Amino acid sequence: MTVIRAVTAGLALLLAAACTAPTAPRSETSPAAGTVCARPKGRLPAQTPTTIEVVEQAYFCILGNYYSGATMDARLLLTAGFIALTRELNLNGRDVSEATMPALTGDREADWTAFEAVYRKVADQVPDVRDKLAVVTLEAIVAGLDDNHARWVRDVGKAPPGYHDGDGYGLGLAASVNGPQVNGNPGAALPPLFVTTVEGGAAQAAGVRPGDIIESIDGSAPFIDGKPTPAIAALYPRYPEVDPVELQLLRQSTGRRWSVTLKPAVYERDLAALQGVTPKLLEDGIAYVRVRGFTPDAGDRVFKAISRLRTGRTLTGVVLDLRGNGGGRAPEAIRLVSAFVHGKVTAYLCTVDAKCEALRTDDTVELLNLPLAVLTDRSCASACEHFSSAVKDLGIGKLVGTRTAGAVSGPSEPFQLSNNTMLAFPTRHHLGPNRETLDRIGVPPDHYVPLTPKDAAAGRDPALAKALTLLHK
Repeated sequence: MTVIRAVTAGLALLLAAACTAPTAPRSETSPAAGTVCARPKGRLPAQTPTTIEVVEQAYFCILGNYYSGATMDARLLLTAGFIALTRELNLNGRDVSEATMPALTGDREADWTAFEAVYRKVADQVPDVRDKLAVVTLEAIVAGLDDNHARWVRDVGKAPPGYHDGDGYGLGLAASVNGPQVNGNPGAALPPLFVTTVEGGAAQAAGVRPGDIIESIDGSAPFIDGKPTPAIAALYPRYPEVDPVELQLLRQSTGRRWSVTLKPAVYERDLAALQGVTPKLLEDGIAYVRVRGFTPDAGDRVFKAISRLRTGRTLTGVVLDLRGNGGGRAPEAIRLVSAFVHGKVTAYLCTVDAKCEALRTDDTVELLNLPLAVLTDRSCASACEHFSSAVKDLGIGKLVGTRTAGAVSGPSEPFQLSNNTMLAFPTRHHLGPNRETLDRIGVPPDHYVPLTPKDAAAGRDPALAKALTLLHK
């Protein structure tokens, strides 16, 4: 995502949840690892260097706690780590003859011992890049899970200089292939790539507008043969990335082609972007509420907004706009579902051996008793998909727009490592109310209404127009 506030808020939610969760993980770690990955308790102390001991701890933490850790082939993780190690040696012009992958047998502890022995021989010969080798190895092991809710978090809560709560960090724009999709399900992206929102910063200063088509990023095409390329990720830098990004743009309305160079930086966002819940009254008594994230108070803020819009008038329906909603807390998604239906299962959380916990509606939430339409897009991810799938499966409203992100592997849980960094990954897998897999697939809309570059340039919202038509029937 373009906004560091969203990133740090998500981490804060993760740490807050950890403070109330049991302090010991379900299965700690192999005795071979020596130390235990623990649930964090509040703010983490200052980070210390990443070493091979930290990599070892992370490896066994994953095997002991990750959703499929008990059944996965751990050799895949070690292979991913060794590939990253040799690549880093090559990039530094420091390759050594000992950097040969050891034979792995499938015995997790024996394989780690063999891996570590080779790693130490290699690192001893290149002491000046030793720390970087550990970092890229650990990053690759986590990436080897191929899970959109698994990550290794360093510098938790660190913000760029000059950042204030509510500011953004990045290029100051969002595009039709968004941050959550780039990180979670990029293969489903469709051309063309175009600007959907300009929030401020470098993009605004350069005169970039919604609807501008992005033809290249740092000289690379965003799509080749209709398939997205890794170049798109450069649109969503995360601090401390500071390298400028060159965009080749096309404005269809005038035929103008030009280049802009945008440098990631802190920028002040407008009031609408800062507000997590934005309500307004539409024609014929339709309440429109934009929900940008499932923050700890999102449900209450939506309910209060609708209550205010209802004062002195009769509402005839509700439009919940979840486009751009990157997720947040599942309990808030459940509470919002509960305002439209009671006595239902909203999702399942399942272990690798198919033992599932049903997540049910909170029937203490007062029913709104209003028709519902929900606007979705490819940036509706995680808890947003929890809500959207419940709306669709339970028949409590219509989804309008495009398919959701497909980035909902399971709720991420934090584990602190000995160098005060944090692993976060699902210990259970998310399924929809009908026990269907949503991860990598997403939730399809009932009415497919995509945004086009011409719509964005003209300020038109065809999905909202369709939602109003449905509620007027």
